[in-house]
Amino acid sequence: MPFDPATKWVNPMDDPGLFNILRNATKVKDLMRRAGDLRGQLEQLKEDLARRTVEGESGAGAVRVVMNGQMQVVSVKLDKPLLATLADDGKETDQRMVEDLIAAAVNAAVANARQMVSAEMSRVTGGMDLPGLDGLLGG
Repeated sequence: MPFDPATKWVNPMDDPGLFNILRNATKVKDLMRRAGDLRGQLEQLKEDLARRTVEGESGAGAVRVVMNGQMQVVSVKLDKPLLATLADDGKETDQRMVEDLIAAAVNAAVANARQMVSAEMSRVTGGMDLPGLDGLLGG
């Protein structure tokens, strides 16, 4: 590419993208220094997340799903009026509605669990996004 004197010179230090790369490089260097500690913290976090739970609900609370931080469903609760609707006539449309409510509550619980895992990962890694680490924890 030939030199063009009309081209304005830009100081690379004024580029916010470069600044972000440099800042992340510093974080990576710090993270590598702490790798041994991080491994232990991740194992502890995995154990903690297995004990911590989140809840997802649908149908204004008619269906509640409790899930732990390893994305395992711990419990599903259906309110009595919802069950009574099924027991009274058991229409196929009622069954589909309940199935949809359960699916929506599970999806809400998964979203809440992922958010919890992400927040904890951010805390442990100092805010640095390390792809794949949440998968090690069940996320």
